[in-house]
Amino acid sequence: MATLAPHQPAELAPAHWTEGTPSDEALAHIPGEAGWPIVGNTFKMLSDPHGQTRRMIEKYGRVYKSKAFGGWNVALIGAEANEMVLMNRDKAFSSEQGWGPVLDKLFPRGLMLIDFDHHRADRRALSIAFKPGPMRHYAGSLNRGIAKRLDEWGTGEMQFYPAIKELTLDLAADSFIGIPWGPEADRINRAFVDMVQASVAPVRKPLPFTQMKRGVDGRAFLVDYFTRETHRRRAEGGGQDMFSQFATAEYEDGSLMPVDEVVDHMNFLMMAAHDTITSSATSLLWLLAKHPEWQDRLRDEVIAVTGGVDAQGRVRDLDYDDLGKLELTDMAFKEALRFVPPVPSMPRRALKSFEYGGYQIPAGAHVGINIHYTHHDEEYWDNPYTFDPMRFTPEQVKARHKYAWVPFGGGAHMCLGLHFAYMQVKVLLAQMLPRYRVELAAGDPDWQAWPIPKPKDGLKIALKAI
Repeated sequence: MATLAPHQPAELAPAHWTEGTPSDEALAHIPGEAGWPIVGNTFKMLSDPHGQTRRMIEKYGRVYKSKAFGGWNVALIGAEANEMVLMNRDKAFSSEQGWGPVLDKLFPRGLMLIDFDHHRADRRALSIAFKPGPMRHYAGSLNRGIAKRLDEWGTGEMQFYPAIKELTLDLAADSFIGIPWGPEADRINRAFVDMVQASVAPVRKPLPFTQMKRGVDGRAFLVDYFTRETHRRRAEGGGQDMFSQFATAEYEDGSLMPVDEVVDHMNFLMMAAHDTITSSATSLLWLLAKHPEWQDRLRDEVIAVTGGVDAQGRVRDLDYDDLGKLELTDMAFKEALRFVPPVPSMPRRALKSFEYGGYQIPAGAHVGINIHYTHHDEEYWDNPYTFDPMRFTPEQVKARHKYAWVPFGGGAHMCLGLHFAYMQVKVLLAQMLPRYRVELAAGDPDWQAWPIPKPKDGLKIALKAI
């Protein structure tokens, strides 16, 4: 889950996330501003986070502090900062204590909320769900589900964002959980939606009738459901869906992962996959609708790889073994992820003092990198607000700082499901482009930047038969 706020007000955060927070005096040497009394820069961050970041960098440089959401955050800007924080070679940064105050009530112990040895052991055990065998299974499910839904959409105008959001949740019920679409999947999807919305709700306590209460209730439902299902799938030997793979995941010593940790990982990865894929698929469709010449190039590539439409008029599936052949599609998706990164920034907490950019940052400080800014930084990108997939030719990638493009993070906490995201988006285009030409139906939308980017009008598009 993305957020531009690395922590909540101190009185709402667990003690171990506020204990040892540096005093104002300890941060006094770092340039920046406190903003208005009590609220600090919170409203500026909420109303225009990218503009606020630009203003702060222009005024204070690439290391600055800003008070918002109840405390100080030290921003570390640029590819070098991304590399230092994400690689975390000195184990100086905690992902758990960076994300925890935002997500812990709803998604505790997900992969982003654990660190070091615990994280490494769980990540290794869970990686079985992304091996070639299960991925082939997911590819088949994605082709079937997306083809069926695209036929239902048909031609005409639609709002793409809510439609792809619903489809992504349904695909997750099939590929991730292995249950058919229907009332049970709908109840699970509703719980996830409530949890995601609650993770950025302004009221952080589960008071009656609040979004946080709905989110906490959604979590309780899913914990009960996934707990029962974990026991059942272990007894029956599991299956090819992601949840069955998690339920039977083993550590290096052959022991099974504790049931409550399986449940927490499943909750977290379902949330992460649902929201980020929805955002990134929407940004790619938006950019392809704006740039029909690139849409045509990707359509030609898809048809060359899959054969397009068969003799009966059905669009052919994209085989798992052919994913790597969609090279232009791969570059276009990477450019969309650069243009609108689904996780605009990443918070961490310093576990020890460190030096960066000429400043000594004290232990306990909440720090963050800004992915959106780096993805549009002229130091690394020519004409950064121009859509140009050719930025991602092998030659261009090799010449650029490795951490100038980090939509999936990096280092130990690199997104575990990134290959699934690529696969889902490629299958979407392989099924969509031979059927339809995509056009904008209502002009260029404004985008909500926080917490995960989405078009404010839902991205109104028109699908026209090829």
